[in-house]
Amino acid sequence: MRLRALLDTPTLGLRLLGGEDELDRTVRGVMTTDLRDPSRYLSGGELVLTGLAWRREPDDSERFVRILATAGVAGLAAGEAELGSVPDDLVQACLRHRLPLFSVVEDVSFASITEHVVRQVSSERAGDLAAVVDRHRRLMTSGPTGGGPEVVLDLLGSDLDLRAWVLSPTGRQIAGSTLADAGPPLSGELAARLAGEHLAAARTGRRGPHRVTVETGDTPGGATFSLFPVRHEGRDLRQTLLSDWLLAVEADAGDWSAERLDLLHGVTQLIAVERDRRDAARTVRRRLAQEVLELVQTGAPPAEIAARLRVAAPVLLPGLGAAPHWQIVVARVEWEDGDVPGGPVAQTLLEEMLVDPGTFGPEPSDRIAVAHTGDEAVALVPLPVPDEPGDPSATGLHAGELLSAVQEPLGRGLADDGRLTVGVSAAVHSAEGLRGALEEARHARRVAAARPGRVCAAGHEELASHVLLLPFVPDDVRRAFTARLLDPLRDYDRKHRAELIPTLEAFLDCDGSWTRCAARLHLHVNTLRYRVGRIEQLTGRDLSRLEDKLDFFLALRMS
Repeated sequence: MRLRALLDTPTLGLRLLGGEDELDRTVRGVMTTDLRDPSRYLSGGELVLTGLAWRREPDDSERFVRILATAGVAGLAAGEAELGSVPDDLVQACLRHRLPLFSVVEDVSFASITEHVVRQVSSERAGDLAAVVDRHRRLMTSGPTGGGPEVVLDLLGSDLDLRAWVLSPTGRQIAGSTLADAGPPLSGELAARLAGEHLAAARTGRRGPHRVTVETGDTPGGATFSLFPVRHEGRDLRQTLLSDWLLAVEADAGDWSAERLDLLHGVTQLIAVERDRRDAARTVRRRLAQEVLELVQTGAPPAEIAARLRVAAPVLLPGLGAAPHWQIVVARVEWEDGDVPGGPVAQTLLEEMLVDPGTFGPEPSDRIAVAHTGDEAVALVPLPVPDEPGDPSATGLHAGELLSAVQEPLGRGLADDGRLTVGVSAAVHSAEGLRGALEEARHARRVAAARPGRVCAAGHEELASHVLLLPFVPDDVRRAFTARLLDPLRDYDRKHRAELIPTLEAFLDCDGSWTRCAARLHLHVNTLRYRVGRIEQLTGRDLSRLEDKLDFFLALRMS
């Protein structure tokens, strides 16, 4: 039954105090408690009844409600007999945790409410209970140990006519139905959109499934998807959100029965088992990366590092005859309050980001080794030795490509209190180069961190230019430098609409060529000379001198 059905029975004596937007939650049972911590007796979906005997001071409400929200209860009903009314601190705590709260009048017993809910739940489930149990049994026997997530998704398609996919937080497809009539595949653009919608909805605190309608060329009016989180409950959402998988179902779950919702939640639990199996399989690779990283950071002899790499290469690249080249990628996840460690999340994110987004399945990331320390994760990426000099495969990963694949969905998951910054080193050909590659990747990450945005990346190719220096110029120096050079031109442009700033940018971009600059701006050369002369007059600079050109160039970049 739904929570809102409780308000349709006046004899229950329930009055809603908060959580009107959450009244479509399904009630799967009832529990009466006055324990300060009833978590061991909660399994999720309960309507909790309490007489408030656990409350001795206002701060107790926050602790009690946090425990209930973490356990996934459907709602809380508080009796008025103990205190005469429901205290405001409990109302506010429930609002913070988006937990629906009811008050129970003094002359209605909890036993009456319990009897009513149990009767309703039992009645609604009776008609289809046998079929639900049978489907659960089939799912359990055909789950990850019997063929992986695809088997579960095939059952959803054959039994319930539901198209479903397992997606990573970046939108990469982990699994989909293998049925011949499964329909068209999920496009990469749509998968990334769904991942972003899921992350954004989860950060608001709303419980899944999250429903979203997206425009598609095949469906008039758009297609509706229901997004179910695949996660382990009980931890701070920020510790898992950016690494959790999700189950995307092409259907609107808003009018589903409780039995069907139960079934889909059971499916997510089976997929979580597959996720755990995948994580366990990564243990060896993570340990290898940690050992190599420790050797590099402690200044171990190159011969010792090379020996460890020879051990790692067959694990990461099975069947490879020669030792590969290597590349290092550093990532850091930081939350503004600093309470949540970012290292484990960054580690899992790198393991996903460094996989080609076009690849399918959970296993392609098995050729990447990632370690983490503190808020930082470090990836050791093997690159096959090129067959010929100049082979593009030798260039490896590029920061811009990594960023473009993940920026939109992960940015929505980071919301307004988190940041992901990534730095990418050049490829190195021996153990001697790893220490320099690690420092290069860390330096590139610091350049990325100095840029605006929730998800930023920088590569080794940027470290040899002015881009390396500009982010580290203090803000007050930036402002003074740019104001001295550019403010006179901006003031003149505002008063006379002279377009001196655009002219200056074009002149520098054309390397001071009068002809090319005039052609780009569609001006006569004499008009261009007049504008440049006005720029020099207003600033006291000479655009024929290299030093003054460079000052203007830097001022424009910093402004």
